[in-house]
Amino acid sequence: MKRRLTGAFIGVACGMIGLAILFLLLEIRYHFSMYLREYPELDPGTVLLVYHLQQALVQSTLWTMIGTIALAVMISLYLAKRISAPLIKMKEVAERMKQGKWTSRIAVSGNDELAELGQALNHLTEELQKQEAFRKNLTADLAHELRTPLATLKSHMEAFEDGIWSPTPERLHACYEEIERLIHLVGDLEQLQGLDSPQFKLNRQPENLVEIIRQFLQTMETPFVQKKVNLKFAGEEAVVVPVDRYRFTQILFNLLSNALDFTPPEGTVTVRVTNREEQAIVVVEDTGMGIPAEEIPKVFERFYRGDRAGGRRKGTGIGLTIVKKLVEAHQGEICIESEEGRGTRVVLSLPK
Repeated sequence: MKRRLTGAFIGVACGMIGLAILFLLLEIRYHFSMYLREYPELDPGTVLLVYHLQQALVQSTLWTMIGTIALAVMISLYLAKRISAPLIKMKEVAERMKQGKWTSRIAVSGNDELAELGQALNHLTEELQKQEAFRKNLTADLAHELRTPLATLKSHMEAFEDGIWSPTPERLHACYEEIERLIHLVGDLEQLQGLDSPQFKLNRQPENLVEIIRQFLQTMETPFVQKKVNLKFAGEEAVVVPVDRYRFTQILFNLLSNALDFTPPEGTVTVRVTNREEQAIVVVEDTGMGIPAEEIPKVFERFYRGDRAGGRRKGTGIGLTIVKKLVEAHQGEICIESEEGRGTRVVLSLPK
């Protein structure tokens, strides 16, 4: 690159200087010739003086051209080095990135376009480093999540096969629960992959959130009745917000499923809708086990399930991640307020 830049600079500089000197020499010769034609009666001494003056101008012009070209070559070498040095460093960093060395960075100085390019490359390296760490963590978490139910199923099948266990309804139901867990995990991963896709788009239409929530609570009533958990709704008559109806019901399903899992019998789960000037607020509140304060910042992480409800870890650990992504896709915000032993309050704010 340095050689190409140097050659380009020298070629341009020498071409411009050469053209300028050529036109200057032609002009000198033209004017001296015109002078001699206009004054043919000049004595030989004056003619000789004019000739020597012409030669002096031509020679001084040629020496100036040589000196200028030499200076242009040195300046071209300097500029080529200054320009190519950061580009060469960027190339080296890109080569190290290709080898998986994500800690490589470029020393950036100045405020020109090359500095901006260096900053962009550093930012790209940081993002790729984060993505690589996320990929490794995701692979490890996924392997762990799949290993547990598969190991359980394998041990149960071996016990059945060896005659150690008889296939009682309770033991078959335990196998069924592990299979259901695997199915839910795969389904959640498919949803998450769809949300991360660049092609993911919402079909937002003005909808009455009160109507959507009331209809959805009717479909969720059976599992709450079976567990003897009270399901309540409080809201105004109409809160119209542009939402994707299907995706919003996904949000409700995941939040209510979590609330049901961690609320004991005779507890209460309440859904509230509040209409504000620029936002609609949806609150899902339960009287369940609550979340320890140190776990609240982690609940939206993939595969994070905590150790609530007496040490039992429920769900796939992806539900709240999906909820957060869907809320953010609606340009909304979500936060969780909880105190261990006193229930949990999830607050959604959606722009109107």
